[in-house]
Amino acid sequence: MRLRTLIVDDEPVARKVLRQELELLEDVEIVAEVESGAAALEEIAQRRPDLVFLDLQMPSMSGFDVVRRLNGESRVPVIIIVTAYDQYAIQAFEAGAVDYLLKPVGQERLAAAVERARKVTAREAVERVAQLQEIAEPAAGQPAKKVVGRVGEEYFLLSGSEVYAFQAEGDLVWIITAKRKYLATQTLKVLEERLKNSSFRRIHRNALVNIDHVRKMSTLSSQRWLITLGNNLEFIVSKRQAHGVRQLLNW
Repeated sequence: MRLRTLIVDDEPVARKVLRQELELLEDVEIVAEVESGAAALEEIAQRRPDLVFLDLQMPSMSGFDVVRRLNGESRVPVIIIVTAYDQYAIQAFEAGAVDYLLKPVGQERLAAAVERARKVTAREAVERVAQLQEIAEPAAGQPAKKVVGRVGEEYFLLSGSEVYAFQAEGDLVWIITAKRKYLATQTLKVLEERLKNSSFRRIHRNALVNIDHVRKMSTLSSQRWLITLGNNLEFIVSKRQAHGVRQLLNW
């Protein structure tokens, strides 16, 4: 399968060298090359590349800024970081980039990175970008939590703030947003642990809700509450969780 590839680098010489090296590899199709982060986001949205070689040090919008702005509305590509600075490369690689290349890029190292990218599944690509986005957030405040959702054979990158609730049905866990439902790629227990210290709270053994989206709480009995979310979805709070949820909302 041909890898549709985008090159993002503000240095013309660096783009030219990388393009020439990529053209020597089989099954790599360069769909575009751009010199800025803003242009990169446009090309990712329009051309939906499989692979992006992303320079981290760019003026106006850095490579991390580009990663931060990727969302579920665009197909999430495999990201290979290209940089002249080793500390940035290692940080990005450990966070979730599929690979990193130090300038000047060598042919053998480039071929190995492309081969590695070729083996990444759509789900893995989205999960890796989610990890990258968490370290790409500004230093102040808590990193944004990212969630991966599935619809059919496509995987979407969701920010925690757009998720209203997680609801378990047997072995399946649904991610509920204002517009649609997605299948989660992790169990409710794993999601609860991942989203601790955020606005998500367990209200029932089968449900986590985002308290930022709670519109109304109604009493069903002395120990039972009905929570209504902003999308009109309703959940019954279990007896075990009722006291904690009420305190949390200061109601």
